[in-house]
Formats: sequence, C-alpha cells, structure tokens
Amino acid sequence: MQVATGQVIDGKVVFEGVALPEGAMVTVFADDSATTVRLPPSLQAELEEALDDADNEPGVAADVFLESLRKYG
Repeated sequence: MQVATGQVIDGKVVFEGVALPEGAMVTVFADDSATTVRLPPSLQAELEEALDDADNEPGVAADVFLESLRKYG
C-alpha cells in the first residue's frame, strides 16, 4: 500500500512522481475545504483533547505495522 497525492485534470486524477500499475484499485479522499463543521463548545474541547492525546501516543511506522498484520493472512 502507498499513499499518493494527485490533482484532477480533465476529469482524471493525475499523480506526479507516482507510478501505479494499469488497473490498480485506488481510493480517493477529496479535500472539500468548502465544508465547515461546527461543534458545540463542549464537543470542540473534547475533540481537541482527543487530538492532543493522539499526538502523544507512541506509534510505529506504517510498513512495520502492515508487516505485523501479515501473520493474520
């Protein structure tokens, strides 16, 4: 698995500097900056606290994590 960023040009997603094989299955998450989510102050504070907690959690590199999943099939 790899992560790539591209741009829609003439209705097609174009990746710069990334070569994907013909027929590769991809998932696209579109950045919709026009959408605004408004939360009540209590939920906003809860979200910010959760994000801070997540930033402080120890993690592992993606390739190490994916390799650990291989034992499950």
